[in-house]
Amino acid sequence: MPYSIAELNQMTQAAFVDALGAVFEDTPAIARDTWNRRPFTNVDDLHQKMVSVVNGLSEDDQLDLICAHPDLGSKAKMAEASVQEQAGVGLDRLSPEEFERFQALNHQYREQFGFPFIIAVKNHTKTSILQAFEQRLQNDAKTEQQQAITEITQIARFRLADLIPSNP
Repeated sequence: MPYSIAELNQMTQAAFVDALGAVFEDTPAIARDTWNRRPFTNVDDLHQKMVSVVNGLSEDDQLDLICAHPDLGSKAKMAEASVQEQAGVGLDRLSPEEFERFQALNHQYREQFGFPFIIAVKNHTKTSILQAFEQRLQNDAKTEQQQAITEITQIARFRLADLIPSNP
């Protein structure tokens, strides 16, 4: 259901969390804490305030946010937004060889860093995602944790754009 910034500014905290709680994967606390930063002037302001909440999380809480995300191309249960995003680049229709490649990279990445590979798939194709996997496996854990948060905030921006039309 689309919302306007004016509607979001007038919502109770519970309604706000119901509306935007899924913007950050399985982490409605970000919406709950962002509600306290009203009013929002536009979707960019709302996004920046949500990002500010994420950036204010402890390292452990940021890691929990990262770990809330599903592996790419997996058949695991995931949030509806993740299902749609992955389907948008064909990750729900992988050939057996592609599926095996994604599973091997997911496993290697998780073994190396201790959390799932995160990428804003709307910016990519299957090929560019595989290239990003290969490149990012060369990074250290701190760099990858920071990159995961950057990708998560981009995913959130896309999700907000789907929920809040640019011309209310």
